[in-house]
Amino acid sequence: MPNGLLRYVNLLQGTDSHHGFSTGNTLPIVALPFGMNHWSAQTAEGRWFFSPKDKKLQGIRCTHQPSPWMADYGHFTVMANTGDERHLSPGKRSRAYKGEFSPASFKATLLNDGTTIEMAPTTRGAIFRFRFPEGVTGRVIIEPCAGESRMDRTPSGSPMGEIRGNSGGVPEGFAHHFVASFDRQPDRLSNFRGEELTEDIEGDRVGIVAEFEGGGEVVLRLATSFISGDQAHANLQEDGLQTSLETVVDLAERAWEWDLGRIQVESDDEDQLRTFYSCLYRTQLFPRVWHEQTPEGLKHRSPYDGGVHDGPLYTDNGFWDTYRTEYPLLALLQPDQLAEILQGWTNAYKEGGWFPQWATPGYRACMVGTHIDAVMADGIARGVTNFDVETALEGLLKHADQVGDPAGAWGRIGIEDYQKLGYVSTEHHESVARSLDYAYDDWCIAQIAQGDQKERLLQRAGSYENLYDPEVGFMRGKNADGTWLEPWNEFQWGSPYVEGGPWQSSWAVQHDAAGLIELMGGEAAFVAKLDRMLTTPPYFTTGAYGFEIHEMTEMAHGGFGQYAHSNQPVHHVLYLYNAAGRPWRTQKEARRVMDELYTPTHLAGDEDNGEMCAWYVLSALGLFPLTPGHASWTLGSPLFKRATVTLPNGKALTLEAPENSKENVYVRSVTLNGQKIDRLFLTHDEVAQGGTLTFTMSSTPDETITPAEARPYSMTSYR
Repeated sequence: MPNGLLRYVNLLQGTDSHHGFSTGNTLPIVALPFGMNHWSAQTAEGRWFFSPKDKKLQGIRCTHQPSPWMADYGHFTVMANTGDERHLSPGKRSRAYKGEFSPASFKATLLNDGTTIEMAPTTRGAIFRFRFPEGVTGRVIIEPCAGESRMDRTPSGSPMGEIRGNSGGVPEGFAHHFVASFDRQPDRLSNFRGEELTEDIEGDRVGIVAEFEGGGEVVLRLATSFISGDQAHANLQEDGLQTSLETVVDLAERAWEWDLGRIQVESDDEDQLRTFYSCLYRTQLFPRVWHEQTPEGLKHRSPYDGGVHDGPLYTDNGFWDTYRTEYPLLALLQPDQLAEILQGWTNAYKEGGWFPQWATPGYRACMVGTHIDAVMADGIARGVTNFDVETALEGLLKHADQVGDPAGAWGRIGIEDYQKLGYVSTEHHESVARSLDYAYDDWCIAQIAQGDQKERLLQRAGSYENLYDPEVGFMRGKNADGTWLEPWNEFQWGSPYVEGGPWQSSWAVQHDAAGLIELMGGEAAFVAKLDRMLTTPPYFTTGAYGFEIHEMTEMAHGGFGQYAHSNQPVHHVLYLYNAAGRPWRTQKEARRVMDELYTPTHLAGDEDNGEMCAWYVLSALGLFPLTPGHASWTLGSPLFKRATVTLPNGKALTLEAPENSKENVYVRSVTLNGQKIDRLFLTHDEVAQGGTLTFTMSSTPDETITPAEARPYSMTSYR
């Protein structure tokens, strides 16, 4: 097992999930940070293809699945077995196993005969070492998980192929190409389908099996490409695979230690360390690299138009989730990496004509809002401008002004209503969620725009007020004629909301907390409402969903009333106490969430491309991006007595809380480099310049209400 910080990473965190209940809906991903390919143990077929409870292994899967709700593409498994019967299909070849999991390597011991499978990843490939018992026929099996495939041979007789299975979002002719080489010549190399050998090289789930008489050791090197078979062959030569398994493991461990080592935390609590570094690992997986290195520089085959283009591209991201915490964390720790990612998204716009709503690998219609607006605005606000900002703004303005895809894969559904009425009417599904998101997204675009465009968008950013019904005290669906949607039920989920109801959805005004406070009746009423959210029983009705979706079940078991930390819409809500001048309430409840809903093995709900874990990482540091798109961090309650963040400029930010403990969750005072901070936020520049941020902690709160000028940013207060 690895040493260093990797020893704290539990790949199984969040994997004990299923369709009806999520503790993360994660996979035990073995990969390099942001690697093009992820590798995971597969214990079952389908979208939930791994469970730590399963006792048998079907193979090691090359996967690009960002979420079970979005499914996989270009996916195939590698497996080994022995014996007189070939047993090629997943059900037949599965074997009882013992697994050893690390971000940098995986080892499986097959318990029926002691065969071992070891692997380590590169960015675009992997190296495998199989050790079969002596005197047996050992087999290495490569099989697509779904869809059409082609299994052929290189001129030297090595396996090569195309995996075409996908779940949408791909252009015509999509293929994941691979080239493999063995360190010894197979005695037989055959194609198969199901349990039968076949002469076919092309068809549904045609796989390939290599057989080695006498058993012993076999090394497989495999590289892939989304560009071509020739590029896969080049990747096999250039991706660090022409060396030993031990060297590839060492390089992968070094890459992970470097990334994890950006934040060094000190704690006597082993579970806290395991939770923190398991979460930090999850923030370094998505979005994934899609570009490849060629003699002419970086190139990629676009999932948006099918062509091969110059420059970077990334994919597998749901912006509805990740804008909230994942991208602000990247801006703090890895701004150069973020700049390349933002250029990649800008290239997606140039190739497809629109930014994606949910990219996997290309356009997918899922969720609401155009929250890449927030991703871009936040990066730029935090100083990440070394990409094509002008072209990015051009694409963002299309969101504000033009009609997009009717299905929602790009653009804003209901934009005509929003422009005409100041809200999306109930004629459109999820109308409240869309309206609030469009107002916030307009504010985000305004942070980049200038002149009249900026002012126009700022005016529209106040349109969230149009859906607040003071009679019921929540944001509410409104018909095109201006009447409220009937009947009213504060516990009803679904349309006009998304993955929540009024309690979870009415706070989505991250850009103007002060305006929202005023709208809801002032500070006292607002704080009382937040308090009731945390104490009201987690009742719900299924509404338009028609059945109990997993987010409802997770909220009911969460222990925080109507505050559903299991899903992203509420992830800023506890920090709204800061916006109302009650920081002790933020401190208490944020610490309670960290202590009760995050463990080394479980998360509160779907992890979603790093966002759920980035919430924990940032909250554990005592910093939170309440308003992505604004260059500030609001202050919370740090989890550790000491944490050191190594910043990309070579400086370090040390966060100290000497009196910190499970009881001492309240912050009595804060100093930065010895100077008292009498406000509830720091600018991004203050944080990025490093220094020592010291929190004085106590078991009792200081209930002095913070004056308005010392509270986090709000459009109403700071415009």
